Amino acid sequence: MNTGSHIQLTARQTVLFAIAAAFMVANIYYSQPLLAVIGSQFNIPSSDTALLVTLTQLGYGLGVLLLVPLGDVIDRRRLASTMISLCIIALLLTATSQHFWFFASVQLLLGLAASATMVLIPYVANHTPAYKRGQRVGQMITGMLLGILLARTVSGLVADALGWRWMYVIAVIIATMVLILIRKLMVPSAVTGKISYPELLKSMVSLLREYEALRTRAFYCMMGMGSFSILWTGLTLFLSGEPYHFQPSTIGLFGLIGAAGAMSAGIAGRISDKGYASALTIALAVLLVLSWGIMAEAKASLLLLTAGILLLDVAAMGLQVVHQSVIYKLRPEAQSRITSIFVTSGFIGMALGSALSSLGFRYWQWTGICLFGAALPVIMLIHVTIQGMTKKLLKNH
Repeated sequence: MNTGSHIQLTARQTVLFAIAAAFMVANIYYSQPLLAVIGSQFNIPSSDTALLVTLTQLGYGLGVLLLVPLGDVIDRRRLASTMISLCIIALLLTATSQHFWFFASVQLLLGLAASATMVLIPYVANHTPAYKRGQRVGQMITGMLLGILLARTVSGLVADALGWRWMYVIAVIIATMVLILIRKLMVPSAVTGKISYPELLKSMVSLLREYEALRTRAFYCMMGMGSFSILWTGLTLFLSGEPYHFQPSTIGLFGLIGAAGAMSAGIAGRISDKGYASALTIALAVLLVLSWGIMAEAKASLLLLTAGILLLDVAAMGLQVVHQSVIYKLRPEAQSRITSIFVTSGFIGMALGSALSSLGFRYWQWTGICLFGAALPVIMLIHVTIQGMTKKLLKNH
């Protein structure tokens, strides 16, 4: 297993890791605003180009589930370097693809390799003092969210100016720079003991059974990211229709509001580090519900919609940081597997959110989206309440 190193990261190094995480996760979102252009290039209908997003996210999910846990048994520096190198190859193949189905298959590889982001987060957590861990994880989450939210805007601008292939050429250059940076920043991890790959994956089930906090925080992650996904899946459907009829380029600007919300993640980390994780979980879940109440009036006021989006992103990203500040204290030598469990639960939540968003809009339009979006954090609050009452009863007896 990886042994915790006495080497601690500086604030500057943590910022560089956050920037690396932003660029790595951005690779799976560059294609989203380019689907129509890519479809036109390959003479493929838009119904088929939508598959690109699915394949990239599927690859990312598989990478988190199957590759990230290896960080507990092999050198994380070597693992991250290998995955980023694979990402560079996938980006090169994407930029030079001449056939759509080859392009599509490479997106699965690109997503798989881009999950190197989730190798970096436990590394940062493992090389940070406990009293600063929440803050530093918050910085990593901020970097990731900025990468996710700004990738669409950047790729659209580059495609308009230079053509969509140039976006991936630029991504190759950036990924190469990230590889050089990671090789310089990361210290090789000492590895003691051996565990087979099947045993490694099986041990994740054992971790879930052993730690109630991991089960709880994974469930809360599922609810929080589900609510987040409901917004960003349904927002395009809403803004492109009555009463706004916005163009895609205008809708894309709403990602900048989300980016502003993501900047609060570090604050949530600092508060969590002071021992207020439980209280902050409740407060942010309430804020999440409140944001949907505000956005319910979006047809009457664009200002209320903007305020609601900002509050939702602050709450959703703050919750992610609080959850990770809790789970990374459970077992330091298993942080990669814990990350895999946690992020996989978030992916399940986002898939659930996308489905609920489509369902809600189909039958009840924007009202349906708001109802489903608020329902998930309400479920979280109910769970928090029941759990608290149960612990109190057990303590009294």
